[in-house]
Amino acid sequence: FVFHPLFIPVIAAWFLAFIQPGYFTGITPQEKMMIVVRVGYNTIFYPALTVLLLKAVGFIKSIFLKTQRERIIPYIATNIFYFWMYLVFKNQEEVSRILTSFIFGIFLASSLGLIANIYFKISMHALGVGALSGLMLIIIFSGFTYAVFLQAMLIFIITGIVCTSRMIVSDHTPFDIYTGILFGIISQFIAYAFIAP
Repeated sequence: FVFHPLFIPVIAAWFLAFIQPGYFTGITPQEKMMIVVRVGYNTIFYPALTVLLLKAVGFIKSIFLKTQRERIIPYIATNIFYFWMYLVFKNQEEVSRILTSFIFGIFLASSLGLIANIYFKISMHALGVGALSGLMLIIIFSGFTYAVFLQAMLIFIITGIVCTSRMIVSDHTPFDIYTGILFGIISQFIAYAFIAP
């Protein structure tokens, strides 16, 4: 639950704002926290509310979205919130471009997840931790001066643990997991190539 896909954007925003503070310069800690809260509001509250409303009106049987069919509307709704967050951030100078890039990357990953969902039950958890791993790889490859090696290793280990647990406790196949990780990482690199430089 800690690394549920809904929480990944907030984890990334908090990491960039407070653990790697060089990405946010010229703003106060309170302003950084407000950015993290805005990310949470748009990427946790609204998508979760959407799922609860879908359950309440009978469109889905479980909030755990166990079938591919149940995931269609949540994917679409989440994509709207992610894209809205990207549009808001891209015009605000106080928001680091790498965070804007990350938000656009998770929009791309979620879009790929929606398409893949037509054919197989891609792992949403793998998409999420794959995006987080992609962010860490981008920080490493971009030559950022802050030491991130241990932080990156921790994220990669967490990615392994989350994906292994999904194979153990759910009906995902290794293909569902590996594809999710790959889509998450690739989406981050595509977004970074178009937005962050």
